[in-house]
Amino acid sequence: MLLQEGAQLQKHIDATLGSGNLREAVRLPPGEDINEWLAVNTVDFFNQVNILYGTLTEFCTAANCPTMTAGPKYEYRWADGVTIKKPIEVSAPKYVEYLMDWIEAQLDDELIFPQKLGAPFPPNFQDVVRTIFKRLFRVYAHIYHSHFQKIVSLKEEAHLNTCFKHFVLFTWEFRLIDKGELAPLYDLVESILKL
Repeated sequence: MLLQEGAQLQKHIDATLGSGNLREAVRLPPGEDINEWLAVNTVDFFNQVNILYGTLTEFCTAANCPTMTAGPKYEYRWADGVTIKKPIEVSAPKYVEYLMDWIEAQLDDELIFPQKLGAPFPPNFQDVVRTIFKRLFRVYAHIYHSHFQKIVSLKEEAHLNTCFKHFVLFTWEFRLIDKGELAPLYDLVESILKL
């Protein structure tokens, strides 16, 4: 990701988010490269989800959340395709740990997220971004299904809802998550998008 361009895009994000119009904030700014925009936002959403989940680590334990679920119908198993090729059942905190480590490795890989001026994005860049967003959605789904009451008691629901709304609008704008993947929170997603 080009550092100067990335800084300018970050300023645009901050300025438009401050306006309160999230639909406007997620749109590709005129004349900007879509991959740059996706890269800057991927880093932002990764950081947001990491911080949100971090507030729940004392409640989301292997004992309380022995599997990574989003309600009774949805269970997520972990595989990274490299060290863990066949999906395995893990606790929610282990899944999130694996996920955050995996995303960080993608973000740090300059062949996927280039840092040098003029370095090209790989042909599969948008596929990698889609996988990151699909998996970040699972963390939101787990939080809403398993820890929403705790979020309310911590008085964090407004922040969670704003972050999720921003996430949904961004993923919808760029078609980053298949509709079927959104099923665990479909009613909430639908109310955000007002489909």
